[in-house]
Amino acid sequence: MSTPTLDRTAPAAGRSSLRGPVRVLLRLHRKALWAAAGLLILGIAFVVALRLWMASEKALCPDGDITPCGDGIYQASYARTSAEVFLADGGTALLVLAALVGLFVAGPLVARELESGTFRLAWAQSVSPARWLAARLAVPAALVVTGLAVLIVVYRWGLRALRGFPYSFGPHWYDNGAFPGTGPAILGYGLLAVAVGALCALLVRRTLLSMTLSALVLGTVAIGLGMRRYVLWPTSLRTGGAPVTYSSGDWLIESGMLTDSGRKLYWQDCYDAGLRDNAEACMRSRGGVSHFGEYHPTSHYWPLQLVETGILLALAALAVFAAFRVLRRLHG
Repeated sequence: MSTPTLDRTAPAAGRSSLRGPVRVLLRLHRKALWAAAGLLILGIAFVVALRLWMASEKALCPDGDITPCGDGIYQASYARTSAEVFLADGGTALLVLAALVGLFVAGPLVARELESGTFRLAWAQSVSPARWLAARLAVPAALVVTGLAVLIVVYRWGLRALRGFPYSFGPHWYDNGAFPGTGPAILGYGLLAVAVGALCALLVRRTLLSMTLSALVLGTVAIGLGMRRYVLWPTSLRTGGAPVTYSSGDWLIESGMLTDSGRKLYWQDCYDAGLRDNAEACMRSRGGVSHFGEYHPTSHYWPLQLVETGILLALAALAVFAAFRVLRRLHG
């Protein structure tokens, strides 16, 4: 009579196989969870405070001039210029938050248990190594995606307050300090941070070394993508007999002149030759007949965001796969 009862309850146990490890994780690291919640609230409050500050300093003139009207001098309010400075690096701040989650996974969440041997207690209580690792990936992944998604919305809301002002100096949509934090790319960074942290912890099994290695890997990926982001999507080409002009939202990548055969001559070549003061003559002497510019218009924002997100998710999936392979090789 007991055997059929065990068979009927087995599927239910399988469906809730991660509930126990997840509850243990949340209870064990509740202080870290409260700290993360505090950072989330602090980030939201900071952006809200900036918008309230800008709203409190009203412009005196219709064009936004806060100096006496009619003097012909534009001077933005101190609140707006300060908000531009702070929000220009909002994307970088979100990258740092994502990296901190990865360091936490690499150190206290995984490596410290491997280093101290406390993981054996969990494994001795009918928790398999795969379930143990899956819980340590699923919990921070869910939390980092939820928290960063909220901060994306808040950050975009803060940037929207800077639009429509004359003589605004940024941030532009393509700036490295802003771009990652305005779209789904930051979610990819967060998931990659969790996966890389777990992989480094399993490879090194030392808390500080794992955190250091994770920081190096995540920093390399962020800097590398920031430097080569413009190649993730084909640029648009604009030509003309006179120097090419661009709109305020265009991201200029390269410019120069075209020869009769269509070969591109770049201004940088003349600058490198020490002919900066007479670059036009330098181009003409090399066969340049018309001007061109390679740029990303504002419409390329979403293609660049989605391609970068895809790259990050692919790297995260590879890191997760490698982490389970390392776990199987080390512990069966």
